[in-house]
Amino acid sequence: MINIKLNVNGKDYDLEIEEDLRLIDLLRDRLGFTGTKEGCGEGECGACTVILEGKTVNSCLLLAIQAHGKEITTIEGIGKEDDLHPIQESFLENGAVQCGYCIPGMVLSAKALLDKNKNPTRKDIREAISGNLCRCTGYEKIVDSIEKASKILQQRGSESHEQL
Repeated sequence: MINIKLNVNGKDYDLEIEEDLRLIDLLRDRLGFTGTKEGCGEGECGACTVILEGKTVNSCLLLAIQAHGKEITTIEGIGKEDDLHPIQESFLENGAVQCGYCIPGMVLSAKALLDKNKNPTRKDIREAISGNLCRCTGYEKIVDSIEKASKILQQRGSESHEQL
């Protein structure tokens, strides 16, 4: 057993874990962040995507010890049921959510992109979600949703600057 410290969705955790515990298992089974899904267990589908220190990672491929001292954002950390993140709102409004299994990873990949690039091209968006597989759609509604969320976030950003 080893001790690790990490921050998940703004909350600090000090945990004793097994050395071979995967990050996805820590998040889902120990901490209850079940929005992180396991699809393939091989890093191919993106269902387990989380943001680690600002970058998307497949949590099924990382050991929990690799997150020691780091910040992690899961889908539970970007919006609440009564206060959705603009990306989540756009996915719902544009019909990009079908079965929903891939959506947490898609949303987190979109968030990581929009945190770095406020005005991405459709090509940028497609690249950002290229590690996330969706078996229900042709990706158009997902790309449209991310593009719309980008515009909403830009609008909100300009509104907050006007208030200064």
